[in-house]
Amino acid sequence: MRRVRVLVTGSSGFVGAWMLRHLAEAGDKAVTLGDDVDIRDRPAVAEAVAAAAPDAVCHLAAQASVGQSWQDEGATFAVNALGVVHLLDAVAGCERVPRVLLVSSAEVYGRVSPESLPLREDLPFAPNSPYGASKAAAELVGLQAWLGRGIEVVRARPFNHTGAGQPGTYVVPSIARQVVAVERGERKAVEVGNLDVRRDISDVRDVVRAYRLLLEQGEPGAVYNVCRGSSISIAEVAGRLLALAGVDAPVRVDPALVRPVDLPELRGDPARLHAAAGWSPAIDLDGMLADVLAAWRAA
Repeated sequence: MRRVRVLVTGSSGFVGAWMLRHLAEAGDKAVTLGDDVDIRDRPAVAEAVAAAAPDAVCHLAAQASVGQSWQDEGATFAVNALGVVHLLDAVAGCERVPRVLLVSSAEVYGRVSPESLPLREDLPFAPNSPYGASKAAAELVGLQAWLGRGIEVVRARPFNHTGAGQPGTYVVPSIARQVVAVERGERKAVEVGNLDVRRDISDVRDVVRAYRLLLEQGEPGAVYNVCRGSSISIAEVAGRLLALAGVDAPVRVDPALVRPVDLPELRGDPARLHAAAGWSPAIDLDGMLADVLAAWRAA
């Protein structure tokens, strides 16, 4: 990929920080909207995008919590869907219209039958959370911008991902934080939500690498799963983290952590991404979990 000027929205978030680091390592010039720009503020977004004058945009700004989306559906849609409208309007007004990577979520698939696994990009939307619905709406806005306005929008549909720096409200760092507390003798058990759900979990460093590749090689209007292609249960995640730490503790379900609706399994097919960009995950599960554990030990 030629060295480009990339505007990263949501740059202060977990994935945004890793994206900025990856772009710098690749020799690109990364720019941001600025911490004071609210994606819901259309004039502010337009002004910031014009000032950034990017060659490409990686759109990461989002309300990214499924659980939080149940508490405030309106805010979730305002950020995740209307925010995309504002961004693409701003992009359309640029003297040189940049290519846009719109980061969606595997939550748009919703509840699917076991026969549908692994999930492929041509499955219809069936979101069963406000978060998933907001991301489906955002994808449609992005597709319309390509078909109706000619803006080169490529959609990425990431499955679960984690890594050092992810907030402790998310499942893998939450478990890692508790395992470290067990190591230190500060607690006797690890508490989680639904133990049986299975998730396709990648390392954030692999994910941001996929995003940069898609900015260059993704087909406008197309959507690409970003995933490992295998799933692991939350019970297995907890067990592997305890084993990596060399400690033993019971793993219990905390009813307060169980979501109103939880998908039994999310497992994707990354074949389209591999074919388009040659991407495959480089970091294995134990390496990923060990790094998350190390980050919480150092925190």
